[in-house]
Amino acid sequence: MAPNGPWLTIIGIGEDGRAGLSLTALAALDRAKFVIGGARHLDLAAPLSAETQTWPSPFAEGYPWIVARRGRPTCVLATGDPFHYGVGAELARLVPLEEITCLPQSSAFSLAAARLGWSLPDCDCVSLHGRALERVVPHLQPGARILALSWDGSTPGKLAKLLRTRGFGASTITVCEAMGGPRERIRRAVAADFAIAEIDPLNTIAIEVVAASDAKVVTLAPGLPDSFFENDGQLTKAEIRALTLSALAPRAGELLWDIGAGAGSIGIEWCLRHPRNRCIGIEERVERAARARRNALELGATALDIRIGRAPGALNDLPAPDAIFIGGGASEPGVFDTAWAVLKSGGRLVINGVTLETETLLGSLYAQHGGTMRRLTVSRLEPVGGMHGWRAAMPVTQWVVTKP
Repeated sequence: MAPNGPWLTIIGIGEDGRAGLSLTALAALDRAKFVIGGARHLDLAAPLSAETQTWPSPFAEGYPWIVARRGRPTCVLATGDPFHYGVGAELARLVPLEEITCLPQSSAFSLAAARLGWSLPDCDCVSLHGRALERVVPHLQPGARILALSWDGSTPGKLAKLLRTRGFGASTITVCEAMGGPRERIRRAVAADFAIAEIDPLNTIAIEVVAASDAKVVTLAPGLPDSFFENDGQLTKAEIRALTLSALAPRAGELLWDIGAGAGSIGIEWCLRHPRNRCIGIEERVERAARARRNALELGATALDIRIGRAPGALNDLPAPDAIFIGGGASEPGVFDTAWAVLKSGGRLVINGVTLETETLLGSLYAQHGGTMRRLTVSRLEPVGGMHGWRAAMPVTQWVVTKP
């Protein structure tokens, strides 16, 4: 039998502790029988008469403790806005919304924007808390303003090093520590000369991006320079890659299968099109898989998941994709049939082929399933002795089809 009304209150608390809480939040804490939060949160909310518990490690092991108290007054303490990179969304998947009350406070992003006088909608907001530092790379655009949640006190220094190595050393880094409380401190430094020390673990980083002329900018258009990808020659070249991404037609939040991932360039560029996009890359060679992972991290495409294996066997038990690219192994028995069977309705499938055998296969598939075919040819200017001439790359036959 469902409880009559909300029993779970998620309370955002700031560095000013109880002084910053509303009367509603204070009343919820006073009537609670169980309060869970980080050790810092519990200290900020003290004194508490309820049973208290700090979050375990791993974090998710604490969720059953909360669900088991269904119907009894329970409070969860979180930093600032619990639904902005906080615990709120996960709890909302476990507890019916009509049984939850959330009392948020200003997020770290809002506080940082207020301190700096920045328009929050004009900032790129990213969390580096428990996530790869390289997630910031796609946001490093000339003139951009970035707000980043830190993992700990070492994050600002590591971020400054990353900026220097990528040609953004002239960028200004502002470290906002313990905002909203008596320990608040704001310090600035240029990334090239970053020397801020003894940084509070609770900090948010603001970056005003300045790019040198040779900065490694991950542009917004598909077809990044080939030099951006470590490779052994197994690389979809920039011009073909741009046309392939266009054919795959990525939409926000979609999943791509990249079969025969090679250097990972197609999957990487798919992930870079939108921060919620994901890709599972299948690569049978261990050294190529490792290379693809390095490329993904270097370019900030942290949502690329490389699996080592050979299609079609490696495709078993994978989540159904919204789009599929087959850049290698299309002529292997069962690869197309397996991929086509699990592709979602309305999903796009693109196969690139350079051999006569693959081209013959694509002609047969076109006859069965329709779609479009095109032959792509690219020539690049290269030195010929003391002069220059056009060198043609192998033509690529591309078949594009949408599943009914």
